[in-house]
Amino acid sequence: MKHRSLHDGRSDGLNPLESLDLARVDSFAELLRAMSKTAFSGRQLGKAFEILLEMAGDHRCRNVLTISGAMTVAKQGKLICDLIEHRVVNAVVATGALIAHGLTESIGLTHYEYDETVDDESLFDRGYNRIYDTLEMEANLNDVERLVRSVLTAGRPDGGVWSAARLCSALGKRLSQMAQGPGILRSAYEHDVPVFIPAFTDSEMGLDVSTWAMAEELKRRGLPPDGIPADVLFSIPAPFNPFLDLQQYSQWIGRAERLGILTIGGGVPRNWAQQVGPYYDITNSRLGTKLPVPRFQYGVRICPEPVHWGGLSGCTYSEGVSWGKFVPPDEGGRYAEVHADATAVWPLLVKALLEELSGHNEAVDS
Repeated sequence: MKHRSLHDGRSDGLNPLESLDLARVDSFAELLRAMSKTAFSGRQLGKAFEILLEMAGDHRCRNVLTISGAMTVAKQGKLICDLIEHRVVNAVVATGALIAHGLTESIGLTHYEYDETVDDESLFDRGYNRIYDTLEMEANLNDVERLVRSVLTAGRPDGGVWSAARLCSALGKRLSQMAQGPGILRSAYEHDVPVFIPAFTDSEMGLDVSTWAMAEELKRRGLPPDGIPADVLFSIPAPFNPFLDLQQYSQWIGRAERLGILTIGGGVPRNWAQQVGPYYDITNSRLGTKLPVPRFQYGVRICPEPVHWGGLSGCTYSEGVSWGKFVPPDEGGRYAEVHADATAVWPLLVKALLEELSGHNEAVDS
């Protein structure tokens, strides 16, 4: 039998772990650094903090936030505003639902806690839309529709065709003028941060744009809406082209020296933002161009979904390397994946980051 050679660990260059000593912690940043020397998700959150701090401090790096799920209904929208306003995030890729629910806050409306004693049929009758343990008022969404319609009616963008980024910018400009409260689109507009919604029609905002376009066309034709058959009504397209978003995002990415990505959840925003490397690859292959191909060098993901489900939401950064989306770790790629509910850990991460950025700015000013 072969005898084992019992090593020390330190002599092999292994990193020793340390017990979490809260008596030595006086800030969120110190807490996450201490957690980075523990284990499991705590260690990953600490690692995520260090990588996000490096991303924020790398002024040659453009950082993309991709976000899905009901994070604005879950009252996490101000975190996005903070990241935009502190120049940590330079572009946002989100779901339409997330942006629409965020708009309700921007115009002074409210979400409510769900009363578990009330059944869903009763909620429907009262105009309460349930999202897990939280309620969105249908009346709120009607107010959002009026905002969207007023922006659409005020005038079309150059070329006469809307994209998600163009509409988000126009809405942000209107919110900035209204100044009723903080909001993602307002912060994005005021800090020149583009907001993309790749699955735009899968949202209330998408339905708002479509119904506005149908109403405008009926008005143009002088047709009363009563009696119009569905196959005629739903043959009226909106002046909206999602390829404008794809091309704008690809140009924006191509102007970056380095790239970082912060992903909350998964879904379409995550994959759409990451596919830009393969998009450049296949463009060079099929068109014969010689464009420099962008790859993400930094990545932080907070998502509870495990890899073995096989969906893109559980796709690891390592798997993304195989698609040409990320720089391999042995070539300088730095990544952290935190398997947790974002509402439990994302606020800690952002608070620690803002503490450090504030301390750095104070040191520079002095």
